[in-house]
Amino acid sequence: ASDDGTIRIWDVATGSVLKTLEGHTDGVNYASFSPEGSRVVSASDDGTIRIWDVATGSVLTTLEGHTDGVNYASFSPDGSRVVSASWDNTIRIWNVSTGSVLTTLEGHTNWVISASFSPDGSRVVSASVDKTIRIWDVSTGSVLKTLGEHTASVNSAFFSPDGSRVVSASDDGTIRIWDVSTGVSVLKTLAGHTNWVNSASFSPDGSRVVFAAEKAIQIFDFPPLQELIDQTREQFKNRKLTPEERRKYYLE
Repeated sequence: ASDDGTIRIWDVATGSVLKTLEGHTDGVNYASFSPEGSRVVSASDDGTIRIWDVATGSVLTTLEGHTDGVNYASFSPDGSRVVSASWDNTIRIWNVSTGSVLTTLEGHTNWVISASFSPDGSRVVSASVDKTIRIWDVSTGSVLKTLGEHTASVNSAFFSPDGSRVVSASDDGTIRIWDVSTGVSVLKTLAGHTNWVNSASFSPDGSRVVFAAEKAIQIFDFPPLQELIDQTREQFKNRKLTPEERRKYYLE
């Protein structure tokens, strides 16, 4: 994805370009493969999402409906839907076969930077310039949780492979790991930088997080939840925690 309006598919082994996908009329902000690898979805400042055939490089479908540029788009786990995040403050879920909008998720009060499905496809997590992360029910379009401890724009939010946690990256210089069931920030990690963290995501087994901040990429080993609980017990062993603290740190 590039500001030149193109998407390129590269051979990882050789570093050569296999296909250049052309058709967007403005910069392309994001592109990703479908689960089976035969298609690519792209999001552009021209306000459209395009689905491409990898083998031929042709456009299969153009999804239109956002009223501003589209920052992010990705497939559902079964490849039948696409979720998109836009500068128009909304998230849209699309039927890939028909190109129609299934659901419009509204509630963010500023640009939506990213949106992606949970591993089972039943939820969407979104990140916004309004400093919040929201978890949505795909079937009803309602907000299940609003995660709001970041102090600046949230640039990305993604589920863990098992769907139990979310990792977020923010302009406040931190990444956070959230428990999806409670909405509690389990772990706050300073990225080691004084400025923004652009993106963060889990490894396939959920044990690590990789994040990009300023000019560096870092990999962080994420401790199991029980280890975090034990660390908290040790940290506060010399004083009694309030009921609110005990709930926050999973001590009851």
